[in-house]
Amino acid sequence: MTLVRRTATTLRRSNLVLRSLALVAILITGGHAALAQSKEEGITAPSLRATISVSGEIVRIGDLIDNAGSAAQIAVYRAPDLGTTGSLSVAEVLATLRSHNVIGVDTHGLTEISVTRLTRELTSKEVEQQIARLLEHRNGLGDAADLTVTFDRELRTLQLDASGGELKPAYTRFDARNNRFDVLFEIADANGGTPLRLRFTGTAVATTEATVLTRAVDRGEILKASDLIVERRPKSELGGDGARRDVAIGMQARKPLRAGQVVRANDLSRPDMVQRDQMVTLVYQTDGLFLTMRAKALEAGGQGDAVSVMNLQSKRTVQGVVTAPGQVSMSPPKPITTASLPASSPAAPKAE
Repeated sequence: MTLVRRTATTLRRSNLVLRSLALVAILITGGHAALAQSKEEGITAPSLRATISVSGEIVRIGDLIDNAGSAAQIAVYRAPDLGTTGSLSVAEVLATLRSHNVIGVDTHGLTEISVTRLTRELTSKEVEQQIARLLEHRNGLGDAADLTVTFDRELRTLQLDASGGELKPAYTRFDARNNRFDVLFEIADANGGTPLRLRFTGTAVATTEATVLTRAVDRGEILKASDLIVERRPKSELGGDGARRDVAIGMQARKPLRAGQVVRANDLSRPDMVQRDQMVTLVYQTDGLFLTMRAKALEAGGQGDAVSVMNLQSKRTVQGVVTAPGQVSMSPPKPITTASLPASSPAAPKAE
């Protein structure tokens, strides 16, 4: 009886050992299968980048390495200044990554990493256009395209953070009495920080196209195409009688004009075809009669102008009209017609 019990106990222990060994075998086989499956799924180790570019103030782990996983958003370094490039030693970077439990990084044999801070440019022309649009139609200024914006200080191209927002006005002030403006812009920070503020002051003037002299001109000179250009000038400087360039070409200056001066219509006249004291041909023409004689011009005049000339034969001064270079024409005087008077009515008989 005792022998049977001992044999049964031994068998139970043997079965228990066999089961344990089988479980271990299954675990080992399953582990190898899981490892093989992981390799087949292509899990890649972190890989260091040789050059990186950042648009903000912070360099993150995800900027430094590929396959950073959940550590990608961890900030580790401050970026270089705007528009500049700096370098980091690989040994320093690896030590930093290890402190954040990022290990097994493939360095590709690199010894340093290049880090560039990206920027975007804000030119003076862009700022000028933005301010012109803000001031458009304020206090009678007119369209933005007709405004000339001048800054109190020379405005250079600004280097801004590439991750920043658009240029937005915070406040705008304009004084029509002296044409001065004061404008504050804000640029939002991509990381939610304090926005960048840019303030500009200066003057804004409504302008229009004007014909301007490129050189000084004496009285009586004929204007050529090379003497005239078109510029934008303040409307207040031009007034309402500015001369168009195409009209001014070929016209004669009534008075001396300086270089850079705006040309007005009353500064010009038709070119003189007859000069003062010039010997001219005096033409007298009527029905069936055409006479010419020599005369002396007593004043200058252009085509269509009435001038006085002296008949060299009779020494009489007569009036004529300039009709061609060196020629003055006279017309016969119009006959004076007398209005017909009504016939006189017979006298009424006197009462006796």
